[in-house]
Amino acid sequence: MIPFEEARNRILARVAPLGGERVPIFAAAGRVLAEEVRAPADMPSWDNSAMDGYAVRSGDCAGPAALKLTGYRAAGDAADPKVTPGCAVKIMTGSPIPEGCDAVVPFEETEESGGFVRIRAAVKPRAHIRFRGEDVKAGDRVIPAGTVLRPPEISMLASFGKAFVPVYRKARVALLSTGDELVELGEPLSPGKIVNSNTVSLAAAIEEAGAAPVLLGIAVDDKECLRGKIREGLAADALVTSAGVSAGDRDFVREVLAELSVEEVFWKVDIKPGRPTAFGMKDGKPVFSLPGNPVSSLVTFEVFVRPALLKMMGHPEPQKRLVKAVLKEPIRKKAGKAHFFRVRVAVEEGEYAAWMSGDQNTGILRTMVLANGIAVLPAERTDFKAGEKIDVCLLYQSATPN
Repeated sequence: MIPFEEARNRILARVAPLGGERVPIFAAAGRVLAEEVRAPADMPSWDNSAMDGYAVRSGDCAGPAALKLTGYRAAGDAADPKVTPGCAVKIMTGSPIPEGCDAVVPFEETEESGGFVRIRAAVKPRAHIRFRGEDVKAGDRVIPAGTVLRPPEISMLASFGKAFVPVYRKARVALLSTGDELVELGEPLSPGKIVNSNTVSLAAAIEEAGAAPVLLGIAVDDKECLRGKIREGLAADALVTSAGVSAGDRDFVREVLAELSVEEVFWKVDIKPGRPTAFGMKDGKPVFSLPGNPVSSLVTFEVFVRPALLKMMGHPEPQKRLVKAVLKEPIRKKAGKAHFFRVRVAVEEGEYAAWMSGDQNTGILRTMVLANGIAVLPAERTDFKAGEKIDVCLLYQSATPN
């Protein structure tokens, strides 16, 4: 067996980003930019008004002044009125600044009557004008490669007229559950049978990570059936299996993977839950063999599979950041292996606090349902006191300390 950190490091060292593709900008949110984007033009493209008001010459407004209205300019208006000495042009937000103008006075600072506008106070040059290139200049790098595209980046790309965006390809992840006891969701349950919930939960986790699950269904505990399903799964970008990887009489997954020339990078990790986890490679594609227990499969997906998939899809920081949380109750564990405890995390007095979400037995799925974090407890320690700070991986960012 190998330590947790070594196992994860081996995985991340072996996987590499997938190739890129161009997608419509409406489908680019959450994807990772594969190529840097440089501004093809200045933004704004012209000097424009930052307010609804009056375009003026600041030299005419050294103090209170009455200016003759000689024009009107709306956003998108092709008319090009000029501002001559002693005059003003009514202007709307976003409209190009008229020739001769060097300031804009907002409506609320003026009074209009009889074809004139009264300016109540002195006006400074450049007031309420957004200047060409003030935001971005042509040639500037505005979004570096490796950026996860959020609505602000989408807005910037759209502003430059980019209808298609170069992003890293989504990983296609084949998903296979194994075991004679499994039946698919919706099928009748006979004695000794259980629903194949791992396919459903792991498919949801794959989609949540931004990848695309490819469902292979169930492989019974028969080598020929397993071989066919795994061979099919190896055509995807990655393969995830659940169950059949321990040391039981009918645990054939490792044996079949070896027969199909999948290189075993490791089998068994010094962790709880998830000890029988295995990882291999086939033609540059990762193969994850997770435990069959639903809690163990979700935890090992979180700490091993998700970071690998994120790296494959170009994420610059594939590992979730650990936060420090104040432990609100004592914990005792056995030495020798890292433990992942399911915890509830909240913010108290400006910092994270963590409680056990319930019974940590891996047979208790409800504890996973109630958790929004995983406490990562190092192998060498056994006792953790209430009040000390521990490392927690947040599953869902529901609150942030001050």
